[in-house]
Parts: sequence; structure tokens; C-alpha cells
Amino acid sequence: MEILIRILQLFLSLSILVIFHEFGHFAAAKIFKTRVEKFYLFFDPWFSIFKFKHKETEYGIGWLPLGGYVKISGMIDESMDKDQLAKEPQPWEFRSKPAWQRLIIMIGGVTVNVILAMAIYIMMLWTNGQTYLPTSEVNKNGIYPDSIAQVIGFKEGDKILKVGDKYVKDFQRIPLEIILNQPKFVEVERDNKIVEVPITGEDLALMVNAKSPYLLSPAIPFIVDSIQENSAAQKAMLKKGDQIIGVNGQSTPTYYQIREKILALKGKETKIEVLRNQDTLGINIKIPETGYIGTFVKNELAFFKYNTQEFTLLQAIPAGIAKGYTEIGNYLKQIKLIANPDAKAYEHVGGFITIGKIFPGTWNWIVFWRITALLSIMLAVVNILPIPALDGGHVLFLIYEVIARRKPSDKFMEVAQVAGMVILFALLIYANGNDIIKLFK
Repeated sequence: MEILIRILQLFLSLSILVIFHEFGHFAAAKIFKTRVEKFYLFFDPWFSIFKFKHKETEYGIGWLPLGGYVKISGMIDESMDKDQLAKEPQPWEFRSKPAWQRLIIMIGGVTVNVILAMAIYIMMLWTNGQTYLPTSEVNKNGIYPDSIAQVIGFKEGDKILKVGDKYVKDFQRIPLEIILNQPKFVEVERDNKIVEVPITGEDLALMVNAKSPYLLSPAIPFIVDSIQENSAAQKAMLKKGDQIIGVNGQSTPTYYQIREKILALKGKETKIEVLRNQDTLGINIKIPETGYIGTFVKNELAFFKYNTQEFTLLQAIPAGIAKGYTEIGNYLKQIKLIANPDAKAYEHVGGFITIGKIFPGTWNWIVFWRITALLSIMLAVVNILPIPALDGGHVLFLIYEVIARRKPSDKFMEVAQVAGMVILFALLIYANGNDIIKLFK
């Protein structure tokens, strides 16, 4: 059921994005009185699932869900309609329009995707506000680094002051800031001293390959909130409110330390030290083979004060626009990271399965729209890359035309279009091939 829900969310999200993107081209073409012959969601080689004609435009849904398209008269695109180009240019054709009008038509899709993402961010900030865990709250007790972060040089109790030269107020964004901005160091307070943790190319690769959501976690105690029926914890007579402070005589003040030690003792009889009220007790417990003793613990919400910033509509508009620009910058940094051989991020490029997995297994409209906004930014950025067959490739040739004051030949454009489509299909095969390999692994 979870897989079906993820597929439905992915399908709906991509359909919305494709329709808005193609509408951007469609609307710009109509403004400049350029004929649009087709407007399709998904591709329709050989046949379409549904279609109808209104005035001069055929609207439809194709059977191949790899995007969508608008077929604009007199334009060399994925339809490769050479018969039309062999005729004399007509006033309603794309090729008859001035270069500046053709440029606006080509960037129409990307523009609408950016506007859509910003509109979603505006509405989300207006209706839900923005909640985050302040770094200042975490710094009261410091962090607990996982094994990867410990190899990099972080230690339990570190208080993160700066990522490079930047203070990050949202604690949960710190790993992303390290990965995307690639600072030379992270400044921490350790034992009342200021220490710089160096970040090397090898460290960056470790972080990218780990893909761990717990790279840096707030240091919280292990306080039992509830206990599962017939669990090892219940058999050992643990109670709600108990705080586990040690395992086998070793002091373990944080939840994550205790989890690691318990997981390392699967199937063994173990003695844990428990603080109950004001008393310290020694309790024997048999750790199941699963490594889970059957306790639910108090989470970060019980120990830290999250900040929620609320917005009026007038406040949400500039904040949503700013968030859109920030996400565009972050995605450009991700593309740069993929090109960095030291980080090896290219090994984690994924296709539809990877995208589908970022949607939750239950339907959550807030998460759905947040992901849709991010995918809209991604679609805009990828489409504006200067690759033939993408909008950015057409923009590149239009800029050349403006500078050189002559158009590239139709033959050149045909060859460039084919080359671009080959590149795109190669990238598509690579990304989805990575997904398939991961499934087998």
C-alpha cells in the first residue's frame, strides 16, 4: 500500500509540474500570436490515450510518462517535423518571430516552474508557518555525532558555532550546509575551547555516501516514555520515566550511545544502570536478536524548544520568494557536487524510483506540496541547462543568434536536437539504471 501511495504522489506531482511547465511555453506563444499545434501531458508516439481539438490546438494525454510537450509551429523540437520547415515561413510560425519573442517563449516553461514553486512556498508559510530546531537550543547539551561524523572529527558534546564563516540557526540544516557549501572547517566549542573541525574532500565523500539523517543529532538522554507489551523491557521491569544511564558498568549519558551499545549486544544478557526517581538501579536484561528492547523514548520535542515563525500573507510573499531563490542556489550546488569527483555524488544520481522514495508512505498534503515545490525548482534548473533538446539549449542558440545576427542553419539545429536527445536519454538510462542496481543490491 505504501508503494502505491508513493507512486500516486509521484504521478500527481510530476503531472502538475509538466502541465504548468508546458503551459508556460503555451501562454508565451499565444501572447506573441504563435500557433501551438499540440499540448500534451506525456509523450504520444504512435498513439495517445486521450485527445481533443480546440481551435488550432490538439490537447491530449500520451501513454509514455516521461514528461510532456507543446508542438509550436515552425520550431525544430522533439517532433522533428521537417516537412513543415521545408515550406516558406508563415507569420504565425515560431521561426518568423523576432529573437526576443522566441527567447521569451523558450523560457516560459522554466519561468512558470519557478513561479509555481514560489507560490507553493508562499502558501505554506502563510498557512503553516516555519518550524525549526534552533542551533542555540542544541548547544545547551551539544551534539551526538554518528560513526561517520566521529571519523570526520566531531565529538560528543561539541557545540556547533559556525559552518565555515556562517552561523546556521536551523540545526537540522547543518549537514546540508556542510555538504553543499563545502567549508574548509566547522567551528565548535569543545571543553570550553574553540576548535576547528577540518572538512576534507574525503570527509565530504563520506557524508554523501552515508546519506544518514543522523549524522549530527542533538544529545538527548534515554528516558523511557512507554513500553511494548511482552518486550524485553517489560520482562526486565523497566518503567515509564526510567532513565538509562549506563550499560555493563560504562556510563552512557545519551540516547544514541545507549542505542549503539545495545545493538552491539544482540542476543546477550546485559546489565543496564537505570535512574528511577532519585535511585540508581542495576537491571539485568536479555537483548533480543533484533537489538530492540521494546521501549519508546522521549524525543527531542520533550527537551528542546522548537521555534515556529508565523507569517501574514504580506510577510509570506517576500519570504516565499526568498526561499525559492535559496532552493535554486542549493540545487545548483548539488549539480556542482555531482561534478566533483572527490565527493562521488554521481554514484547516487537516481531516477523515478529515487524520486518516488522521497514521498512518504502515507498521504500528507503538506509534505506533498513541499516536495512538489522542490521538484518544480529542479525541473526549472535542469531545463535551463545549455543542452540541446532542453529549453536551455534553445536559449543558447537564440543568444548566439542575437550576438552573431544570424540564425544557426536548420540542418545544424536538427543535428543539435538529435544530439541533445541522445544525451538526455543517456542520462535517463544512467539515473534509472542506478536505481535498478540499488534494488538488486
